[in-house]
Amino acid sequence: MTSHTTPAEPAGTGPGTAGRRLLRELLLVAGLFAVYKAGRLLATDRADEALRNASRVWDTERALHLPGEGTIQRLLLHCTEGPAAGTGEALVHAANPYYAAVHFPATVLFLGWLYQRRPGHYRWARRVLTVLTGAALALHLAFPLAPPRMLAAAQLVDTAQVYGPSVYRASPTADTLANQFAAMPSLHFGWALMLALGMIAAGRTRSPWRLVWLLHPLLTLLVIVGTANHYWVDAIVAGVLLGAALLVVPRPKDSSPPFREAPTRPRTAVPHLPRARRAAEPAGAGR
Repeated sequence: MTSHTTPAEPAGTGPGTAGRRLLRELLLVAGLFAVYKAGRLLATDRADEALRNASRVWDTERALHLPGEGTIQRLLLHCTEGPAAGTGEALVHAANPYYAAVHFPATVLFLGWLYQRRPGHYRWARRVLTVLTGAALALHLAFPLAPPRMLAAAQLVDTAQVYGPSVYRASPTADTLANQFAAMPSLHFGWALMLALGMIAAGRTRSPWRLVWLLHPLLTLLVIVGTANHYWVDAIVAGVLLGAALLVVPRPKDSSPPFREAPTRPRTAVPHLPRARRAAEPAGAGR
């Protein structure tokens, strides 16, 4: 009677270990996010300084001949009146929810997919996002900046307040949930760009179609500028900080199989005759 034994599961890959690892990662990400949110609120009472910085940024952009943020907003709003009003209303009502609802859930899904499918890339992306977000928080505290929707010289429409929905309260100083003076850098753009680069790096295919992920940060850039929540410079600074983070954090060395990998069975060697013996056998032997 032949006995069958089940191969032992490799150490560190059991259900309990996987559950503890997942819990640790969730607590780590949640803790980092809580620290970031708490840090952002330290600058909510610096309205005068934030508006002065906004004027400086606006004048600097004009001196550098960057395109005005109003150009993008006019493209977004040019059909809000007249026969084609429905088209313009649709664009505005799509841009505002995109700004409010896509940023954080998309990043969570991105990290969740990497955690399950590319653990090495997950650790890399998590570290890069941590460095980027920490640098952004330091800049938010050192350089409070009012968004262009608050700057009178910009003459831009606060699309979230006019058309809805808005994630901010009307009075920035009374907003206890978000720091509205944290325009630079734009983490909306920084996180979106990291999502695209992370998916491209983690993909197994080298097809040009993988570059379609870059549409996400491009669309995010148009939305954050068109809704008057950010300046062009906010996205540029976010890109520079992300580049620095990518230089600091080592890239994953391999494709990194999932954390829990099915045990592989050893391959059974197939017996064969040496070449010299096979050549010496008479033709038709063994038939």
